[in-house]
Amino acid sequence: MSASAAVPTDAWSSFAARLSERLNPIVVKEVRQGLRTRAFWVFFGLMLLACLTISMVAWATAAQTSDAGQGFFVAYFVCLAVVQFFVIPYTAYRSMAREREDETWVLLTLTGLGPRRILRGKLLSFVVQGTLYASAAGPFLVFSYYLNGIDLPTIVLSVVLGAAWQLFLTAVCVSMATLAQSRLVRGLVHFLVLGGLLWGFVSGIGFMGALMESGRQWLTEDAALVTATGIFFTLVSFAALLFEAAAARLSLSSENYARGPRLVFVLQVVVGLGLALWAWREEHFSSDLLLVAQMVAAVYFLVVGLFIASDHDGMSRNHWASSFRLQLFMPGALRGYLLVLLGLGAVSLVLNLLYPVSGTEVLVMRAAPAYVALYLSLSMLVARWLPHHPALTAVLVRVVFAALLLLGMGAPPLVAAIAGHDPTAPAYNVFNPLLGLINLGRPAHASEQRLLWVAAAAAVAVLLTLGSLLSRDVRPQVARV
Repeated sequence: MSASAAVPTDAWSSFAARLSERLNPIVVKEVRQGLRTRAFWVFFGLMLLACLTISMVAWATAAQTSDAGQGFFVAYFVCLAVVQFFVIPYTAYRSMAREREDETWVLLTLTGLGPRRILRGKLLSFVVQGTLYASAAGPFLVFSYYLNGIDLPTIVLSVVLGAAWQLFLTAVCVSMATLAQSRLVRGLVHFLVLGGLLWGFVSGIGFMGALMESGRQWLTEDAALVTATGIFFTLVSFAALLFEAAAARLSLSSENYARGPRLVFVLQVVVGLGLALWAWREEHFSSDLLLVAQMVAAVYFLVVGLFIASDHDGMSRNHWASSFRLQLFMPGALRGYLLVLLGLGAVSLVLNLLYPVSGTEVLVMRAAPAYVALYLSLSMLVARWLPHHPALTAVLVRVVFAALLLLGMGAPPLVAAIAGHDPTAPAYNVFNPLLGLINLGRPAHASEQRLLWVAAAAAVAVLLTLGSLLSRDVRPQVARV
């Protein structure tokens, strides 16, 4: 009997030993350190005390109101949101920034864990802390269901989306902490983080309040599940993208730092397209939804694609031809730029094929990807023409892109007004990414003219794209900044 009992014990011991070896030591270190701090217990106690006080008020007023659950749920959620949407993300920022300020980051990297495992451990440790807070507040949130006025699916959806919002804010703070190089930059980033977290807290509370108002009715609609799934995936995937970007920023130039961000980028494109098609089916094949999906995709590729394509040196054809395989996940601006173009082309092709040819906004659908390719290619070409240190190529591309985009939206209306014409005149705004799309959607203009504008924008985009793909960079590579 004793021998048979020893077998499960030995098996459990060996499983625990293997688990402890595979568990990220940074998670254990940060969780233990966080649970020992005074701040954790102060906020934990204050949250429980506030929830207990609200529960006593709810118990005293329950006999007077038959549907008070919605209001008390919001009150409980605010107590949890203070910790999840502000305290935990800010603590994550300070934990990461302190590693850079005290110059202990080098000691962590000497352990052999690598920047990605260290950042993953820090991020997961604060997710664990957030889970502890949510577990303590969970019974109070469920208690609001018994006060009537709110249903369980709304409660579950609010908690899940709140956890995703906390993960996103924490990833933003950890990524922002990796940007701080000097004391001046750290001070500026610190104020930006505080302002961003304040906005995140207010936005989270506002969204949950709106969900409480229309949650029961909204959950009965056909597209409720795909909308909730889309919001959750957007928050989690962008958190992963920010995490991978921070890990790439801290990696060595000799490492394949581009693999992580580009894999997440491809995952976002594929799953995002799938969610758009799912929503299109749930909305009974609405062409308006395809137009919205195309506009969202254009903005996504314009912003996220810029950071994927604006890598450091590596755009030369010699670097591209170093291997027969199209290693799009390897470092190099040309590889990243081509990956963005392939994603943009695939998504736009699918959405345009599904959009009816007789649709009123068909030219807008055709022109949106052309504007994205035009401004991405132009910014990369202009940045390479400007004299600069090779290590600053990525930063310069982003600065030039912002300048060209603002110039493209603001200069044409100004020139038209100076010439005495309507600022929205199509002749001046053919390459305006904002007014150009608006003019294409106006049926007042002749279809032949609008088709000519689309052809002009597409032709320029193709020429600039070819110029970017054929451009060479013969300057030596240096360490990234």
